[in-house]
Amino acid sequence: MALFVAAHLLSALAPSFGALMAGRIVASFAHGAYIGVGSVVAADLVRPEKRASAIALMFTGLSLANVLGVPLGTFLGQQLGWRATFWTVAAIGVVALAGVVLLVPRGGRPETRLRHELAAFRSGRTWLALAMTAIGWAPVLGVVTYVAPLLTEVTGFSKGAVPIVMTLLGVGMLVGGPIGGRYADRALMPSVYALLGGLAVVSAALLGAAHNKVAVVAALTAFGVVASATIPALQTRVLDQAAGAPAMASAANVAAFNLGNAVGPALAGLTIGAGFGYTSPLWVAVALAVAGLAVALLSGALDRRAGHPADGAAERSAASNGAVEPVGR
Repeated sequence: MALFVAAHLLSALAPSFGALMAGRIVASFAHGAYIGVGSVVAADLVRPEKRASAIALMFTGLSLANVLGVPLGTFLGQQLGWRATFWTVAAIGVVALAGVVLLVPRGGRPETRLRHELAAFRSGRTWLALAMTAIGWAPVLGVVTYVAPLLTEVTGFSKGAVPIVMTLLGVGMLVGGPIGGRYADRALMPSVYALLGGLAVVSAALLGAAHNKVAVVAALTAFGVVASATIPALQTRVLDQAAGAPAMASAANVAAFNLGNAVGPALAGLTIGAGFGYTSPLWVAVALAVAGLAVALLSGALDRRAGHPADGAAERSAASNGAVEPVGR
C-alpha cells in the first residue's frame, strides 16, 4: 500500500507524460500484489468454512470502487484538473495504509520460502484452477467493454443514458459478491458449476434482450450479479488447490483474472472488427463461459478420481493451520 501511495504521488506530480505512465505502471504492480495478499489475509481472519465470504467482502470493496470511485475520479478531474484525482487517490491510500497497520492482526501464517511456494505450481490441479479463472472471467470484460455501443447502436439508448445503465450493472456486481461467497462456503465446486453456467445463460439472455430497453437493463443487472458472484468462488478454489503457497497462488489468480480481462475484450473486438456487429461479444461470452464450465467440470472430475472432497474441505483445513486465530464469522 505504501508503494501504491508513492505511485499516485508520482502521477500527481508528473512533469511529463512519461513520468505519468511510470507512476501508472508502478501502481499496477502494487494493485495486483495487494489484492493477492489481501485475499489470503481476509481468508485467514475467519474460520475456514467462511473463507469465501471473507474474500467476497474484500472484492466487494473493489466493485464499490468501480461503481463510486470511477465516476468520482472523473468528476474531480473535470472540476479541479486531472492531478486532483491522483492526489485524492493517494490520500485514500494513506487512510488504507493506516487501517492495515492499525487493524490487521500481526503474525499469523509462518514464513515460507520461495521454492516452497513455487512447488505448488507443479500440480496440474493448480493450473486447472488458474485456467478456470482466466477462461471463466474472460466473458465478463468481453461484455462490459462493449456495453456502450451495444446500448446505443443496438438497443437505442442515448449516450447520456449509458452511465445510468452502467450504474445498475455496478449495483448488480455489489449484490452478487456476498451472495457468491455465501454459497461458495456451503458448496464450492457446485457453486462454480452453477455460476459459470449462469454466465453463459445471462449472456445468452442479453442476446435475446438486446433490442428491448427494459429487458436489456434487467439482463445487464443480472449479468452483474452473476459475474461478481464468480469471484470469491474462483479465488477460493485456487487457494484450496495451492494450500501450501497461499500468497503466491492468490497473486497468480489475480494475474489470471487480468488475463481474462485482456482475452475477453480482445476476442470480442475481433468479432466486431470482422463485421459481426455489436451483439457478437455476447456470442463470445457464451462460448467462453461454456469453456470455463468445461474446465471446472474437468477439475471436479480429477478431484473425485483422486479422492479429494468436492468442496475443498481438506485443503481449507490444511490452509488454516498456522493462520491467525479467527476473529469472527
